[in-house]
Amino acid sequence: MNNIRRLVLPLLIVLLAGCSSAYYGAMEKMGYAKRDILVTRVEKAQTAQEDAKEQFADALQSFLAATKIDGGELKLKYDELNTQLQDCETRAEEVNDRISAIDDVATALFEEWGLELDQYSNQKLRSQSKQQLNSTRVRYGELMTVMRRAASRMEPILATFRDQVLFLKHNLNAQALRSLDGTSRELQGDIADLIRDMEKSISEAESFIREMKPNE
Repeated sequence: MNNIRRLVLPLLIVLLAGCSSAYYGAMEKMGYAKRDILVTRVEKAQTAQEDAKEQFADALQSFLAATKIDGGELKLKYDELNTQLQDCETRAEEVNDRISAIDDVATALFEEWGLELDQYSNQKLRSQSKQQLNSTRVRYGELMTVMRRAASRMEPILATFRDQVLFLKHNLNAQALRSLDGTSRELQGDIADLIRDMEKSISEAESFIREMKPNE
């Protein structure tokens, strides 16, 4: 089995890379350069982070509300919290997928840009383009650092959500309510940190987009 994996994984990587290259090539023929695709994907990631921020905040409010109910409503509250958990997982997955999509096109863009530097006959223009490439890489790196830091805060919160929802499922009683109360207080701080980092990431994405579209 391990030998099969060693053979199949490199092939999958090559196929996926080929698909990306074909996609970017087709988009370029339709007038969409990699730079345009990068900006669009950053915009989509920005929206995904805004949606995730709101979803996690809503989930926290549901946890806080759950601590104020009586035992007879626990089953309904479990169903609500389980739905909130699933929605948070969906939002988190979308954010991570958007970040991966950004990284994919940025890698292709910077590789192409670097190769095309050799096509310049005017050394002054070549130097200017190289400086612009380097500065764009730096800004992109800053954006990714902030985006990934914000995204990394989601999984620990999701782990806490999952544990609490599972415990509530197995213990629809006063003990579960006490557990919810303690967890909700802990989550308030964690989600406040997440929202702060998400807002910083959203703002950073906005700045990056403006810099990539200076003429608009």
